[in-house]
Amino acid sequence: MTKIYSWNVNGIRAVIKKGLWDPFIKAEQPDIICLQETKAKQEQVELEVPGYSQFWYSADKPGYSGTAIFSKTAPLQVINGFPQDIIDQYSVSGDVYGDPNKEGRVMAAEFDTFWVVTVYTPNAKDDLSRIPLRHTQWDPAFLAYCKQLETGKVAGATIGKPVAFCGDLNVAHTEDDLANPKPNRGKKGFTDEERGGFQALVDAGFVDTLRLFVQGNGHYSWWSHFARARERNVGWRIDYFLVSESLKDKVKAAAIHADVFGSDHCPVSVTLNI
Repeated sequence: MTKIYSWNVNGIRAVIKKGLWDPFIKAEQPDIICLQETKAKQEQVELEVPGYSQFWYSADKPGYSGTAIFSKTAPLQVINGFPQDIIDQYSVSGDVYGDPNKEGRVMAAEFDTFWVVTVYTPNAKDDLSRIPLRHTQWDPAFLAYCKQLETGKVAGATIGKPVAFCGDLNVAHTEDDLANPKPNRGKKGFTDEERGGFQALVDAGFVDTLRLFVQGNGHYSWWSHFARARERNVGWRIDYFLVSESLKDKVKAAAIHADVFGSDHCPVSVTLNI
């Protein structure tokens, strides 16, 4: 069995400073850890994770964004960012906020029988000014990239392999994925464009693993800092694990770990019979 965890840490140095990183590792014992919003370069972090190989993809901008993958089994290769052909095909060149290709937002690690991808999807912003980037560039580019990995049409790959991707996708897919859908309809994280981007992943054959085991609302991975939202479980599910259709029968468990603190997000996980 392979246990893979995903966690938007909202600053890895803050989690370490709070003394909450080591308890997480000791309690959960993941085989692979995918992080988002690390907000640091590797050399800025005093972090020893015995038994794990570490791979970091940090943003050019200090203290911003960034992803990482830690794994007990060394991957065959790790790819940082979208390939240039994906960037060119979907014009993922950025907007007034900057170039998402310089923000450390997506990593892919190849293992013997599958790919693991971690992603920190750009936020649409309160005024929805990053919706054009999301709708016409990032979301379709990410889907195309995952399909490339599946089919082996990516540099360095000899054969296609199924994909397990995870991370902060910055969208609640359905009304069951946030506590208050009606007042949030049309706002960032719950626009038709963002939800459509997620639905395109499902339509392309990727399986939302949590929904293999639980239905309905109340299952959230992010909470506002205001009004005791986490204590009252008034949250959003914006952190996901999706897998290729060919991996569906190998998914033995999927969970949200709301009892793990240290960030405004909690970890999510999947256990694969691989």
